[in-house]
Amino acid sequence: MTAIIDSPPAIRVQGLRKSFRNVEVLRGVDFEVAPGSIFALLGSNGAGKTTTVRILATLLAADGGTATVGGLDVGTHAGRVREEISLTGQFAAVDEILSGRENLVLIAKLRHVPNPAAVADDLLARFDLTDAGGRKAGTYSGGMRRRLDIAMSLIGNPGVVFLDEPTTGLDPQSRIDVWRTITDLAAGGTTILLTTQHLDEAEHLADRIAILHEGRIIANGTLAELRRLLPPTTVEYVEKHPTLEEIFLAIVGTGPASARGADGAASTDGTRES
Repeated sequence: MTAIIDSPPAIRVQGLRKSFRNVEVLRGVDFEVAPGSIFALLGSNGAGKTTTVRILATLLAADGGTATVGGLDVGTHAGRVREEISLTGQFAAVDEILSGRENLVLIAKLRHVPNPAAVADDLLARFDLTDAGGRKAGTYSGGMRRRLDIAMSLIGNPGVVFLDEPTTGLDPQSRIDVWRTITDLAAGGTTILLTTQHLDEAEHLADRIAILHEGRIIANGTLAELRRLLPPTTVEYVEKHPTLEEIFLAIVGTGPASARGADGAASTDGTRES
């Protein structure tokens, strides 16, 4: 996790609201993200995570409230906000016919970045893709495609990167590779807001975690602060801190007991392990 420096927030959301037809998706969302930190927006399907990201990325207009990125209002200064951010969606948006290097060069040219070839080579090295750079992206593994996708999103050196469920569909090793990439980005000063349904992902990566449930933030804090919302759990003679999964289930009303396996330890999918 990254060190947090006391400075104005890179992202500030206040009273954010959004409805689709008669369905109120966001019901007054509030949170702040410190510069150079990893902020995890945690919630179930339909909680409003992607809607929040789309508003912050200027792809969707809010019905109420305010949101700023780098001090710029996303509604009134959308063009300037887009110059400061990058967005990676739930599935890697790479051209599988082009090579990894060609994908990077293409994006660099579209963004009018000087010396696109050099930028592409630097990013291939940074994301450990140099040896695969000449191969078609369609031959890449899921983790390699996701790393290439994130590399493409960094062209132009955005200060804020939105990652919407960045490890969807990846195998465990690919997830670890992406986690390492995200941690390295934050260590280099990039502010990262990621959405996820994976509780272990938020627990492993995030400096702060906000739990979005039914369109509202119902908890927001560091992992240590969230753990204090529940009493410590003991198993026989060993003190056990509540996991993020137990905290999440208790806060949204399901209860931590439903997340326990037969031996008393929480499982990541809420089922019992034999």
